[in-house]
Amino acid sequence: MLRSAILFLLFLQLAFGAKGQSYEDSLKQYRDQYIKDLLAEPRKPVQPSQVKYISFFKPDKNYCVWATLTVKRGTEPFLVNTHSGKQKPFKEYGILSFTLNGTPLQLHVYQSVDMLNSGAHKDELFVPFNDETNYDQTYGGGRYIDLSLNDVKDDKILLDLNKCYNPYCAYSDGFSCPIPPTENRLHVEINAGEKKFQH
Repeated sequence: MLRSAILFLLFLQLAFGAKGQSYEDSLKQYRDQYIKDLLAEPRKPVQPSQVKYISFFKPDKNYCVWATLTVKRGTEPFLVNTHSGKQKPFKEYGILSFTLNGTPLQLHVYQSVDMLNSGAHKDELFVPFNDETNYDQTYGGGRYIDLSLNDVKDDKILLDLNKCYNPYCAYSDGFSCPIPPTENRLHVEINAGEKKFQH
């Protein structure tokens, strides 16, 4: 527990201390870039006139926690259902174990088989999940968070749920967004990250 607290403090110092930047400032920059990337996406899930309908929970450091990553070796690809009815192949990479507001939780981590085969984004980890805010404060189809193998240190990775985001299907029809597997249903409220698109 003490080691995790020290690691978290060191992370904050490295990430923000050198620039005199607060966590809130850093998260605002992250979200501003997220919106820019949405607008730059050629498939246009969001129009410029709709940006005002994108909203987020207030930054909350309680949702930024260290997680232990347990790697699962030799897993076979499996098909994940999407909101369009199509299926996409993924492999389970491992399991994240963490404590959030005193509650121990787990999330399964995946890799896209298509990306692995193409060599593109091979270090990316994909974490789709549902929680108790869905259909009320957040998109009913769940939310996503992206991680990178490059950020894993001594089987630990910083899980910042303030950075979780909506799939494109939350904004518009015509996309094949993976539906979070039932094993990634969190029976707690994740009052962090992106809220429901209110257009």
